[in-house]
Amino acid sequence: MSTPSTRATIEEVAAAAGVSRSTVSRVVNGSTSVSPAALESVRRAIAELNYVPNRAARSLASRQTLAIALVVPEDTTKFFGDPFFAAIVSGINARLTRSDYVLNLFIASDDPGDKMTSYMRGGNVDGAIIVSHHTSDTFIDRIAATMPVVYGGRPIRHRASDYYVDVDNLVGGRDATNHLIAQGHQRIAMITGPLTMAASRDRLQGFRDALSAAGLTEVAVVDGEFTSDGGARAMRGILQSGNRPDAVFAASDLMGRGALGVLAEQRVRIPEEVALIGFDDSPVATSVSPQMTTMRQPSFEQGESMAAVLLDILAGGEPPHETVLPTELVVRASA
Repeated sequence: MSTPSTRATIEEVAAAAGVSRSTVSRVVNGSTSVSPAALESVRRAIAELNYVPNRAARSLASRQTLAIALVVPEDTTKFFGDPFFAAIVSGINARLTRSDYVLNLFIASDDPGDKMTSYMRGGNVDGAIIVSHHTSDTFIDRIAATMPVVYGGRPIRHRASDYYVDVDNLVGGRDATNHLIAQGHQRIAMITGPLTMAASRDRLQGFRDALSAAGLTEVAVVDGEFTSDGGARAMRGILQSGNRPDAVFAASDLMGRGALGVLAEQRVRIPEEVALIGFDDSPVATSVSPQMTTMRQPSFEQGESMAAVLLDILAGGEPPHETVLPTELVVRASA
């Protein structure tokens, strides 16, 4: 038993709880791969012994940095302009506050000279969370080769050993399109995100699956780059084609906002002449007029889950390789 003048050790906690040292370590690091009974025993022993983890000693002994990298292969304008990233970071941070780890943020659409990659591979972080990745982002493969990585969204070049947390983009795209079809729309266009991303491809596939099941054909499919300006350009192109739709599925709320602005400029009544549905249920959806019908994706929860999976890996656990969260239709005035 430790006294006020001595610090309880992890070995003493393990002995008092009747578990192994590694089990205590997993509990302290917030791992989910611990049985409820063991978790309760360890927590009771920690309280009785007044155990306080010595972070510096643990870091030196294990050669851990107690730092996690969040890597976003986008430019800074896109990162700070998209509410999706704010929700993701908030979720990651909420989970890490219950652990010993701190978050390092790396925003880079490319990594010329391997500056960022070399820093991360040099032992400065213990693991990485990578979100908004594209097929062209080959530098992330060099990161994944040297440390545990959890992806936000399924990688297009997916391997069985990869860990990822995604939302059900296929079902979300199908449900969004089915909502428009159920409203009586038959000439439906889609504004997609970049097709170098699995999320964009899955939402497009869901759109096409719904149209096919209803015996309909697409009016147009245009890349809007997951930005408001891109959505506006895509909407202008669709209108200028002379093949005007009676509904549009924009695969993000930002693209939906851009499309709504163009429709308003052209004095197109929404939803009477053209209905529109977005994807995200971000604050953007309620900041436009009319307010946007959208597919809600649980971005905060996705961030939390990615952090939890990575912490579990770092603590020696065996979390699931694939985690897929549901989407939900939110009906407002635009459709």
